[in-house]
Amino acid sequence: MAWHRELLIGFDLETTGTDPREARIVTGAVIEVRDGQVLGSREWLADPGVEIPAEAVAVHGISNERANSEGRPADEVADAIAGVLTSHWRTGVPVVAYNAAFDLTLLSAELRRHGLPSLRDRLGGLDPAPVVDPYTIDRWADRYRRGKRNLEAVCAEYGVTLDAAHDARADALAAARLARAIAERHPKVASLGPAELHRRQIEWYAAWAADFQDFLRRKGEADAVVDGTWPLREPADQRTRRA
Repeated sequence: MAWHRELLIGFDLETTGTDPREARIVTGAVIEVRDGQVLGSREWLADPGVEIPAEAVAVHGISNERANSEGRPADEVADAIAGVLTSHWRTGVPVVAYNAAFDLTLLSAELRRHGLPSLRDRLGGLDPAPVVDPYTIDRWADRYRRGKRNLEAVCAEYGVTLDAAHDARADALAAARLARAIAERHPKVASLGPAELHRRQIEWYAAWAADFQDFLRRKGEADAVVDGTWPLREPADQRTRRA
C-alpha cells in the first residue's frame, strides 16, 4: 500500500514568533493518522519562559496568563515532543509537518537552548527522516497555481477540512490529511517511497529557494538570501529570509 494510506504522524507547533531560531514553543501537537482517520494524539501547552507578543496571541489565542499558569516548563515540552517524534522516525514512520523547515528548526533550537539532546543525537547521528511536507510537495507538484500557499489556502484547494487554523492539533491533523490528498491527486508523489520522497523534497525545496532568491534580487533586493535547507536548518550567524 502507498505511503499516504499508511500511518502518518501529523506535527505542528504554535509559537511566540516567526523566527525559528529565536521563537519559543507555546503549544504542540503530534497526531497519529491512518488513511485520514485519527488513531491517537498528544498535545502540549508550554510556559515559554518569555512574554508571548500580542501579535502571536492574536494568532493562536494562548495568553501569557494561561501559558504561565497552565503550561509545563519549556524544556519538558521540547524534550517530550522530540522523544515522540524520534520514536516514530526510528520505525520509519513519516512525520508530516506543513512548512517543516520552520517547526523542526524551532524544535531543534529549543533543544539546544535547554541543553537537551538534539534530534540527530536521539537518532544515533542520523538526520530526522522521513519527513513529509505538504507545503514543499504542493509547490513542486502544482508550481504554476496562483494564490496563497498557506495551510488554509492549500487545504481549501484539496478539499481538506481545517477546523481551527493555528490550533496545533487542528493544523497537525490537517497537514496529515493534506499529505494524503496531495498524493491522491498526484500519482507521481504517491508512487515514491517515504525515503525517496524525503530525498526529493530536499531537492525541490533547494530549487525553489534558489529561484525565489533570484527573483528577489532581480526585483532590487541585491542582498536577499533565501535558505534552501530542508527540513532542518542549523544555527546561523545571520538571519535569512523565512521561506
